[in-house]
Amino acid sequence: MCCSECGCYDAFCDCCCPCVSYDARETILCCAACLAVLAAVVLFAVLLAAYGFIRRPEVAVVDASLTRLALATSPATAFAYNLSLTLTVRNKNWAMSVRNTQPLEADYSFDGQRFERVRLADEGSTHPAGKTQVYHLVSGSDGAYVALGNAGVAEFKEENKTGMFQVEVAVSGEVRYQAHFTKCKFQAKCPLKLQLAPPGTSAVVFEKVKCKLSPADKNC
Repeated sequence: MCCSECGCYDAFCDCCCPCVSYDARETILCCAACLAVLAAVVLFAVLLAAYGFIRRPEVAVVDASLTRLALATSPATAFAYNLSLTLTVRNKNWAMSVRNTQPLEADYSFDGQRFERVRLADEGSTHPAGKTQVYHLVSGSDGAYVALGNAGVAEFKEENKTGMFQVEVAVSGEVRYQAHFTKCKFQAKCPLKLQLAPPGTSAVVFEKVKCKLSPADKNC
């Protein structure tokens, strides 16, 4: 039964309650629809910011030590060396992880000629969002072949006079970003100037080197 023109009787609580007018119901529904649309827009913007734009990794060599580098020229050019370094790869995406679709490797070269290749991560390994992977690499050989020509041998002799050697570390691989189907080539070059550690010492001061990324593939 109705208590008044603007109210109705509630049998459950045995009292009269106000009726919601048609205009009020329309206002409530309109506000609810606006809030739903706003929430959808905000969600879309967050997902777009999280997965729509790729931020490429940042690569750096934060420490390196060269304790031996000698050249043999018979029967072929070869290096006897001991080199250790700490290399970091930072995933700058705050939501997307990165998966290696090919092994991640580092090549060491002198005067443009490679003398060592080191594996950093296997195919299928994942780099979490926002995290920095740290790789501690220790390499050495008594006779690592290096295809130096006359110019390369001459360059080695010049640098050997000062004990300051220019060695390049090239990081390469292929990755796929979370929520993306495209496979992206990943390459970075790190030119290092390494002071040969004096006898009796294990290392010399090294300043961090930020590596230069190669131009990105289309859609990467």
